[in-house]
Amino acid sequence: MSRILLLLFAGLKFGKLVPTVATMLLAVGVYAIAFGWRYAVGFVAMLFIHEMGHYIAARQRGLRVGLPMFVPFMFAWVKLEDVPHDAETEAYIGLAGPMLGTVGAIGAYFLARNYDVNWLLAVSYTGFFINLINMIPMPPLDGGRITAVLSPRIWLLGVPIIGLLLWFQFSMILLLIAIMAAPHVFAALNFDKASPEAQQYYAVTPRVRWEYGLIYVGLIAFLAYMTNDVKQQLSRISRPDTVQSQPQSGNV
Repeated sequence: MSRILLLLFAGLKFGKLVPTVATMLLAVGVYAIAFGWRYAVGFVAMLFIHEMGHYIAARQRGLRVGLPMFVPFMFAWVKLEDVPHDAETEAYIGLAGPMLGTVGAIGAYFLARNYDVNWLLAVSYTGFFINLINMIPMPPLDGGRITAVLSPRIWLLGVPIIGLLLWFQFSMILLLIAIMAAPHVFAALNFDKASPEAQQYYAVTPRVRWEYGLIYVGLIAFLAYMTNDVKQQLSRISRPDTVQSQPQSGNV
């Protein structure tokens, strides 16, 4: 009887992993059809590392949180079962995803450079790019959750950014983000920092605001630099003949 109870308990624990594993495998399978299995595994790994940053941070702050879930060609997410108690907690959880995701992208980048693996370099580019896009200061993106510790009115800066991205590089994901962001934009317009709710939730010291602000700007700068640098490296790899066709100095 005790063995049966142990097996049932183990099954319940494993059952919590089933949706995550199933959606991960589904995402890998769909991306593999479009991009090849190696890139698909790397891409999903970048998403998983990013989401685990949120998961670990939420657990550190004592909040209940679900394991990552994946929707192919859309997004990945972790579900917070408890609401953050204040803006600093929300910013901490929001920042942890891009931070750990950037570490994962850096790891893929150095592995690609050390072993000269082009597909892994493409994975690192995707990791840097995904984390950079997530830094746009507008909920439901991580940048919106981070900048809430500064002021919800900063979310209004995300409106022209999303608008320009939709204009120059339209995608259904960006459109969905814009739709989901609409209520937060109205909340930013109607934000009253003198209200009791705002004073309680956004009660953060200037030092904390400076710390998060500097980390936020610094991470954006690093991600932008790496995204551009890796993109240029991939462009040179895809057009190797352009380097060879250029005349050498002294032979013109």
